[in-house]
Amino acid sequence: MERFTQNVGDNMISYIDQGVGPCVVLIHGFCGNSHYWKYVVPHLVKKNRVLSVDLRGHGDSSTPRDCCEITDMAMDLGSLLDSLQIERATLIGHSLGGYISLAFAEIYPERLTGLSLVHSTAYPDSEEAKGNRDKGINKISNEGIVPFVNDLIPKLFSEKNESELINQVDFVKKIGYKTSEFGAIGALKAMKNRPDRNHILKNLQVPVLLVAGSEDRVIPIDKVFSVDKGNIQQTVIEDSGHMSMLEQPEKLAAVLQNFLGNVVDSKM
Repeated sequence: MERFTQNVGDNMISYIDQGVGPCVVLIHGFCGNSHYWKYVVPHLVKKNRVLSVDLRGHGDSSTPRDCCEITDMAMDLGSLLDSLQIERATLIGHSLGGYISLAFAEIYPERLTGLSLVHSTAYPDSEEAKGNRDKGINKISNEGIVPFVNDLIPKLFSEKNESELINQVDFVKKIGYKTSEFGAIGALKAMKNRPDRNHILKNLQVPVLLVAGSEDRVIPIDKVFSVDKGNIQQTVIEDSGHMSMLEQPEKLAAVLQNFLGNVVDSKM
């Protein structure tokens, strides 16, 4: 599994490029990196070219000097696809990655073959959530990234899996520790400032997959399934919290494989 880097404006984006076929871009969540998808990728590369990207300020990608918005992260992906001469792709975004996928759909609708939000939402932050973003910014500023990640990560798993999947919880924590403090703060500000993008879901004509976790303590099912129309598939992963790619990877992989088959069919 070879890792590549690409300069995108003033930033450097790190990514893994595997497989041959229609392009699929996997976008991780907040304080994560491309390794979140380690159990899912082997299934998807059987019929697809899969790009697993580290977002700016996360993983092995660089951290920008200035704060950014969700749209800036989406434009990073557009520039990366340009550099690889990829005209169209299906985006699969987890949590923060879903917010970025929606922004990408807003900026580059003609470049999408499909879109999946995995434990994500088109709604903006509530006032309570915005307050929690500010608390997170203060905690990182005052205490550093490690205490913040220690508080954050266990809540991403269902209560049952938090206690039973100890190795996976530790795995996600170790990834989180590597997130730069400025990158995490920038992402918190970007998530806090993001607008409502339900109109994007309503207007998209390509196949869309919305994935929710039955035990998600971060984004409940009703916030994931915000739009109901003919081209939108809604799926609940049972016995999973916010991290189905690690809590129920086989179930998520099967759902994504089925969805991508429909995306291919829709282009024929």
